[in-house]
Parts: sequence; C-alpha cells; structure tokens
Amino acid sequence: MTDAIPERPRRRRSWAEPYKIKVVEPLKMTTRAEREQAIAEAGYNTFLLRSEDVYIDLLTDSGTSAMSDRQWAGMMVGDEAYAGSKNFYSLEEAIQKYYGYRYILPTHQGRGAENILSKILIKPGDYIPGNMYFTTTRLHQELAGGTFVDVIIDEAHDPRSQHPFKGNVDLQKLTDLIKRVGAERIPYISVAGTVNMAGGQPISMANLRAVYELAKSHDIRIILDATRAVENAYFIQQREADYHQQSIAIILKEFCSYTDGCTMSGKKDALVNIGGWLALNDPDIYEEARNMIVIYEGLHTYGGMAGRDMEAMAIGIEESVQDDHIRARIGQVEYLGQKLLDWNIPIVVPIGGHAIYLDAKAFLPHIPQDQFPAQLLAAELYREAGIRAMERGIVSAGRNKDTGDHYYPELELVRLTIPRRVYTQAHMDLTAEAVDEVYYNRHRLRGLKMVYEPKYLRFFQARFELL
Repeated sequence: MTDAIPERPRRRRSWAEPYKIKVVEPLKMTTRAEREQAIAEAGYNTFLLRSEDVYIDLLTDSGTSAMSDRQWAGMMVGDEAYAGSKNFYSLEEAIQKYYGYRYILPTHQGRGAENILSKILIKPGDYIPGNMYFTTTRLHQELAGGTFVDVIIDEAHDPRSQHPFKGNVDLQKLTDLIKRVGAERIPYISVAGTVNMAGGQPISMANLRAVYELAKSHDIRIILDATRAVENAYFIQQREADYHQQSIAIILKEFCSYTDGCTMSGKKDALVNIGGWLALNDPDIYEEARNMIVIYEGLHTYGGMAGRDMEAMAIGIEESVQDDHIRARIGQVEYLGQKLLDWNIPIVVPIGGHAIYLDAKAFLPHIPQDQFPAQLLAAELYREAGIRAMERGIVSAGRNKDTGDHYYPELELVRLTIPRRVYTQAHMDLTAEAVDEVYYNRHRLRGLKMVYEPKYLRFFQARFELL
C-alpha cells in the first residue's frame, strides 16, 4: 500500500493582465540633477513638466490609456464626413446599448459636455448639490451663475474611514438643502461615480436609487458624471450583496437608469485618447443641447471629434464593460495601494478605482496647508524617481468666488493615477519604492509659496518656489 500524498497547502495565485503587449514606447532615463532642474523650471508644478522628461507618468488616466488592436483597426475605417458620419452611429449605438440613454451628442471631451449642460440648465442664483466637487464641473456651474453645494457623506472627507461607499450622497443634507432653497432653484443633482476628489470612491446602487426617488418626489433631475461609472459598477459588484453575480454591463445600465442624463469624458473608462459625450433622456433638453453643440463644439454628429476617434470610442465602450478588463484594471491599482499600506505609508482607504491617493497631511504633518504640502510631495516624487503625480488639495480646490480666500479642503492628497493597459507590475513596484524613499526622508522637506496664479483652474498652470 502506497503512502497517501499529502494535501498541497493552498497558495494565493498571482493574477496577470488579460492582454499581451504588441507595441512598446521607449522611456527616457534621467539623472537626479536633470530632474531637479526640470521641476524647478516647471515651477514645482508637475503639469508644466515636459512629458519626455517623465519616466513613469501617473499624472492622469485621462486620455493616457493604451488602445487595443481592435480600436486601432477601427481608426482605419474612420468616416471623416462633416455630417452624418457612420462612426457617429456606431458610437450612438454603443452608448445606448451599455449606458441606456436615449439621445447622444459627442463633444471634444467631458468639459465640453459640462459647458453645454451648465449653459442650458443653470440660472443665476441656482444651487447644484453634488457628492463632492470636481474642478471643471464646479467652475462651469459657477460661470453659469450657480453655487455648488457638497452633500456627500461625512466619511468621504476622512482618508482613514473604511466606509465601502464613501461616494454616497447624504440624504439628510440633500433634503435640508431642498427645504432651504426650494426645489425650483435646484436644476439638477450632480452625481459622480466614482468620486475623484474623495480618492476614487464609489457610490452604491442603493444610495443612488434612494437619491433618485427623493429627486423624483421633488421633480429634480439627476445628472451623472459617468467618467468612471464602469469602475463604480465594479465596486458595486464586489461590495453590494445583490450584485455579486451580475455582470459589469448589467450593473452599469441599471446604475445609469437612476439618472436623467450624463456628461462623459471618454478619455477614461472608454479607453480613448480624446472625446466625450452628453447623453440625455429629455427630448426638449436634447433639442436645446443639439443647437448649442453647433455653437461650441461642432455639428451634432461629430461634436468636435474625428470619425476615427468616434469609432475607437465605440469599440472602447464595448471593451470597457468586460469583467476581465475591469478586474485587471482595478487589480493593478489595488496592488500598488496594498504595497504602500504594507509599508505603513498613509493613503486614502479603501483603495479607490483609478488611483492611489497619498494623504499629504499625514505624510508631511510639519508643513501647514497654506504651504501646499501635496504640491510639494508631487514635486518631490518626480525629483526622486522621475514619477509624475498630481496634487489634489488646496491648489486644486481654488478660491471662494465671493471672498477670494483659499478653500481649505479636509483632503490634501497626491494622486498616483494609473493609466489603463499601459504600465507593468514592475512599474508599480518601482513607484512604491520611490514613495517609500520620499516618506523615509520626509522630515527634510519644506513648503512652497505660490508665485503665479491664473484666474481659473489654477492647479494646471500655477507656479511655486521652495521656501
């Protein structure tokens, strides 16, 4: 009788990306002295660096994704007719199928849709509640005469809170605002999925459904910022019991069904380098928006996009809702985040969808917020390893339009944004090691002073000097 074979202990299996690399782009390697000169010349603003001087570019996931072979093939069948391009109809069909909206207007990118929507719906003196501000969204609302009101749950402002849906709307805050200003002064509720400024945090299906019911009882619209709604659908699948067995595509369509329209930057979830759309269900608002599109974007069947880009976006939408894709996409973000957590580096938790957010207040507690600690930390990470990240704190928050004072957000963050299908696990390892090195030497760092501030969206072009 032979000895029984002992049972093999279970081990965690590694995951791998559901694609293989066909084309590579060489990266420039720089010395520390070269990086110190480059960041100083850029005024310690990572937006002002030349991309060729960047080794690992984690500035944004907007327009930085790698397109698939199918998307590149789609580019070759671009119909560049000025009116009625066949690629528009491919895009329209994809949006209607996977997002569920009735009327589609392409725009050059997401803020084009925000501009049109704000001009149509917002009147001076209106209030727009939302689950935390986003920079361009709030600015368009303000330029139209409106005032943004934050109605997100309190946990969203706490980087250490483990709430699984920190993007949720606080229904009591929303109800109080409706009672205070009146439903007629609220043109729509602005809901983002996921919430960028909170750390890429999702809103639950249950919460959005409740917001929808409350809004309908007061005859108020809901407009979705659908930029990363596919990533939000993934978190619903993973964290809400009723959706564990549902596909991402099914969850996404139900999610959008609790809204009346959306603005979209196709440069994120939809896996393209340029483009966006405005989607609506109301025929009257659509008719007005279609007329405005001609003024600000282009004809309603191209809206500032080339036919080839519309075709690539239509294909990208189909690819974006595949479960294997989104699991690997967010899995790479989680890999980097867990590595930093294992090394006790302060980040926003739970780990979000498109980026890891370093908690600059905890990272650099000796630097006061008006000395721009997150801006400094982003610059220092570039100086250390050629990694470009983005500030998401007091600089991004801007100034109060009435008083001119800085906004002082609770969250002072540095965003390490992971482009889709671009970097390898080795790049994530190197990024984690660079963050760890900066963290080890954090006590040597000193703050910044702002020496140039543009009128709008200052984080793009502001310049700083070391104190």
